[in-house]
Formats: sequence, C-alpha cells, structure tokens
Amino acid sequence: MKMGWERYIGDQGEFIGMSSFGASAPADVAFKNFGITVENIVAAARRVLA
Repeated sequence: MKMGWERYIGDQGEFIGMSSFGASAPADVAFKNFGITVENIVAAARRVLA
C-alpha cells in the first residue's frame, strides 16, 4: 500500500505496489496484475532518474 510512503517517495518519485486490499492470487499473478514487474520497476527508475 502506498499509505505513508509519500513522505519518502516525494513529489518526483513513483510508487509501484498494491493500491487496494483483498486481492488473492499466486504471487506471480498478483504481482503482474498490480504492475510489480521488473520491466515496470526499471521503467519507473529511469523516469525518476531522468
């Protein structure tokens, strides 16, 4: 959940993670559904560092 991370992420950062409660699935399915993938993390890091 993003709650509380805003203070560390700041205005220029990006959050990658779950934004709701109650989801249930095998980890690989849930991660993909919420965009928690290597590709998305690398893309977010590149945007933040650009």
